[in-house]
Amino acid sequence: MARGSTRPTSRDVAQAAGVSQAAVSLVLGDKWRGRVSEPTAQRVRDAARRLGYRPNLAARNLRLGRTRTVLLVVPALTTEFFAEVYTGAARVAAQHGFGVVLYPSPEGVGPARDPFASAQAALDGVIASSMAADALTAIRGDQLPLVMLDSDPEGSLGAATVNLDITDGIRQVAEHLLALGHRRFLHLAADVPSWTFEIRARALAARLADTPGTTLRTARAPISVDGALAATETALAAPGPRPTALVCDDDKLAVGAYKAARRAGLRVPDDLSVTGLDDLGLATAIDPELTTVRLDAELFGERGARALLAVMEGRTPEEGDIPVHLVVRGSTAPPPHD
Repeated sequence: MARGSTRPTSRDVAQAAGVSQAAVSLVLGDKWRGRVSEPTAQRVRDAARRLGYRPNLAARNLRLGRTRTVLLVVPALTTEFFAEVYTGAARVAAQHGFGVVLYPSPEGVGPARDPFASAQAALDGVIASSMAADALTAIRGDQLPLVMLDSDPEGSLGAATVNLDITDGIRQVAEHLLALGHRRFLHLAADVPSWTFEIRARALAARLADTPGTTLRTARAPISVDGALAATETALAAPGPRPTALVCDDDKLAVGAYKAARRAGLRVPDDLSVTGLDDLGLATAIDPELTTVRLDAELFGERGARALLAVMEGRTPEEGDIPVHLVVRGSTAPPPHD
């Protein structure tokens, strides 16, 4: 191609790679498997990179009837967790020539009942958190290729699911606290009707039931510092022996629990051990730093995007939950002597 000419075309790539234009379209459209050999596909990609070739996506999408766009539906962006999920999903999508549109849905579908009136025409697929599942009906996302995050594999609209191993995370928390000697537990549960929070409650109850002499009470709170503060104050003031360990469904709930403990004249962890779940930035911003379960949000988003690409291509997504692990910090210690 002569210096100063227009930008390289698929014909230039085909000539440089020694293949047909049809082969170039298959490779750069990621539809080459089973039709073009791997060495040939690599030769096309190398030629495109060397020439600086960029496909005309607008023209190709009109031809294929696809927008190369997927929707990520999350409950809200009130913490960095779902921002990191988006980062991971967008990274994988970009590697395959897709863009990701983010749709935060804090109260189901929110005030705008249908922000994507022509979603089926405008989108190629949807990745959705179970915490925002109500929004799917409004955008007709359940009629598109769909992957559900943090969702019951047995009841997710028939969609593929990608999950963190939350059950194991709660088990790690319980075993840590039991090993320290705690037997009186309070579960500060997120007051959100979602599978991911239901399994936290079930996992905690099941693990503690295996240890004789344990008691478990539950207090529910919205996922906010003020909500957690009020719920914890009420629970700590209830009659009967005070709990020595407080297991929170979320790091933000733990912050409210800290405030409630201090208002009640209790010290963390001398009088009350507190654990969280997420390992958000605020886990190390509070004092003492929070013992919590680290969730790899970016990997979560990456796995969600890879699963959606597999569904769109008729492949079976990768199986198995994403491992999580407990990070022990200063908010947990042996219980006080009665």
